Amino acid sequence: MNHFTIQEQTIIRQIQSETDKKNIDNISRTAAYLTYFKKNPDIIWSFLASMVSRNGGWNMCDLAGSIFPHLIAAKTRKQLFLTYERANWLIFHDVYPQLLVYQYSTKINRPMFHLLPYFNVSSFIQKEWQRYWKENDKDRLTTALIINEQNVIQTPVIDHPVYRKKVFRSLIFSFQDWLHFSCVLFPTCGGEVYGASVNGFKSLSKRINLGKRLAEILFHPRLFPYFFEFAEKTPHTGSRYDYEQYFKIKTVRNTPMLRMSFPVIAHHQHVFDDWSLRRKVSPVWLYFPVRHQHPIHLTDWYFAKSNQLQLLLSIQKVLQIKKWE
Repeated sequence: MNHFTIQEQTIIRQIQSETDKKNIDNISRTAAYLTYFKKNPDIIWSFLASMVSRNGGWNMCDLAGSIFPHLIAAKTRKQLFLTYERANWLIFHDVYPQLLVYQYSTKINRPMFHLLPYFNVSSFIQKEWQRYWKENDKDRLTTALIINEQNVIQTPVIDHPVYRKKVFRSLIFSFQDWLHFSCVLFPTCGGEVYGASVNGFKSLSKRINLGKRLAEILFHPRLFPYFFEFAEKTPHTGSRYDYEQYFKIKTVRNTPMLRMSFPVIAHHQHVFDDWSLRRKVSPVWLYFPVRHQHPIHLTDWYFAKSNQLQLLLSIQKVLQIKKWE
């Protein structure tokens, strides 16, 4: 760090400290992304990150809710939680210093992206920030950040031998993937739910395509005000009751709050590996427009899937009774 000026060294230390402080758990990350977006509304990816992070918390809390503990063994549920948590942590660890470097740049009206290599971010995204500073293409930057963060988790999470064996090759993961139980949802205070299903989660290209589809839904001119109202009005707890409370059909709280269910996980620093030096950026990722093959209004879909889960639970209980007869 000796080749940086004293001012730059101070900025680096402040960025490191703020990143560590806000990368504690899913709740703190979700809030940090939203706060950042409100201060820097041109970086629209940060609002997308906040809303997707909410979904990560809801998926975590499902594992401690009223249904999954009856369907999934405790060991598998723990492994699923650690997978969500690791991916959540890695993305924040990578991207939040980028966001803060940009914020500092706007404060002094001078690009500070020469600091980015210190934070071990990919050469791909370093160039994209420099490009954004010159061209101010919000859509291009949003797509680039989606590409970068999905590549960041590919090797340490998706391809990691432990996660691959215990999670991504497990029967329950294949089952969830096929039935689209894992879905990224954007709720409104009017009790409506929009979003897209996560199928083919192991595929890097499919996850990038999903991110692009989600960005298009979230920032649809007619829908965005409703999603932002929800985010502003509704503190993120990890419980699906965060948005189920707005349903016209009254529901009970079926998932607990995250901080009452899971401990804070201490993550080790991963060895930096610049994915963009060994993996080519597909033109499809950057330039191809997305197509929505399924409806984006998912309120009815959500209730149907909830009923399917309840049916699965009922069948499981019947089978257990018969087993002991």
